[in-house]
This record gives sequence, C-alpha cells and structure tokens, in this order.
Amino acid sequence: MRTVISKDGTSIAFDQSGQGPALILVIGAMGTRLDEAGLARALAPHFTVFAYDRRGRGDSGDRAPYAVEREVEDIDALIAEAGGSACVFGGSSGAVLALEAARLLGGKIEKLALYEPPFIVDQSRPPIPQDYVEHLNALLAADRRGEAIEYFLIDAMRVPAELVAQMRNGPMRSQLEAVAHTLPYDGTIMGETMSGNPATLRKRASVTVPTLVMVGGASPAFFHHGTQTLVGILPNAQHRLLAGQDHGPADDVLAPALKAFFLS
Repeated sequence: MRTVISKDGTSIAFDQSGQGPALILVIGAMGTRLDEAGLARALAPHFTVFAYDRRGRGDSGDRAPYAVEREVEDIDALIAEAGGSACVFGGSSGAVLALEAARLLGGKIEKLALYEPPFIVDQSRPPIPQDYVEHLNALLAADRRGEAIEYFLIDAMRVPAELVAQMRNGPMRSQLEAVAHTLPYDGTIMGETMSGNPATLRKRASVTVPTLVMVGGASPAFFHHGTQTLVGILPNAQHRLLAGQDHGPADDVLAPALKAFFLS
C-alpha cells in the first residue's frame, strides 16, 4: 500500500501493480481497493494499475464537508502520481465519478471506460426518492448504519427485501457497516441523474475524451436505457454489451474488454 495527498490534505491509499500505460480504477458504492484486486491482477500484465480507496473508506482519510470536487481532486492526485495522465475505468456510481473527473480534468484523462453508470432516464424503473441523501444522512446521524445499508440496497439498488434480510447476519455485514457513512457520497455524486429525466445527463456532453460505455447483457433494462442515452450525448463514445453479465461483471470478461479499448 502507498499513499498520495489530495489537494485538501486528505491521504488517499492505493495499490500499484503491473507495467504499462497508467490505469486508475474507480470503484462504486461501499467498495474498497481490495474489491478491485482481481481486476487489477487481470490487467497488470498490460497496464500500471492504480486501485485506490475512495475517501472515507479502507485506509484513506476523509475530511468534512463532503464535495464531489474533493473526490475528483483525489483522482487528480493519483494521475499526478502516475506521471500526469492516465486512463480511467469506473463501475456503477464510480463510473459517474470517473465521468465527472473527465469533465473537470480535461486532457489529464486519456481514455475513459464506464460500466453501468446507474442513470435512470425513463420509467423502466422507479426513480430514487427525492430525499434519498437526506434520509441516509439522518439514519447515519442516529448511528443506524444497518438501516442505511438496507435503505441503499432496497431503494437504490432494488435488491429484493428477502435477500437483504438474509444479509443481516451475514459475514459481510461488518464490512459494509464500516463504509456505510460514505453512502451519501455516492448519492451526491449521482445527484438528479436517477430521477427518470434524461436531460440530467446533458452536462456530460462536454466530455470529449474517447469513452467506452459498457452494459451487461443480463442487467435490467434501465441500465441499457441509461448507457444508450449517455452514448448518444457524449461526442466521442462507443457502446459495448458484455453478454451474460450483470451489474457485477466477471473479471475475466471485463478485463479483455478494457484491454482492447485502452490499447486500441
């Protein structure tokens, strides 16, 4: 493990592996760099891979108040560590953060790959409640971390309630509760893009970096609609379907798609 210091003084922990062009992995809600270890191993023969703990998670620090711009500054610090430019891959809400980084950091990001940013652009699934982040913050302020996790899983991720009930005493419960306080961060990153209105994606039209937008063939329809809408907005984007995959794609399927795009 190594660290870089972000613009606001926060220490950001990362693992570096492999050799080749720099590639930064941006994980989604509740994940840490350890969850990216398999993907990092699969990519390391072709890239210098930076897998990092987003602020507030794992071995990284945190500072209040939260702002999406601080997380972009964290990515910027990693890019500086990589030599001043890098390719970036993000999954789920991490894809939305990576997209925002590309919007704000310009040419520092050479190529961008996104897997299933959870945009809700139509009525193919219910929108997120308007007070979603506020409700999460209220639960966390009351130290009701378990309830915050369940609210995220059921209302944002649409995990069936019976499966969530089975997780209550599962082995991952303590790991999830350790990062539950960062759930509002991802909710803030998503903003209004889960409201069912495609116009909320329009500001991403300024992202001109070559971008690959991927979706799993076995994923719900709203992921397909959201990714297709995004590709129609971005001026330099291509769409790819990963057959048989869902919101948690297999490393041995995802890694070749990333290799083909980033090295093309």
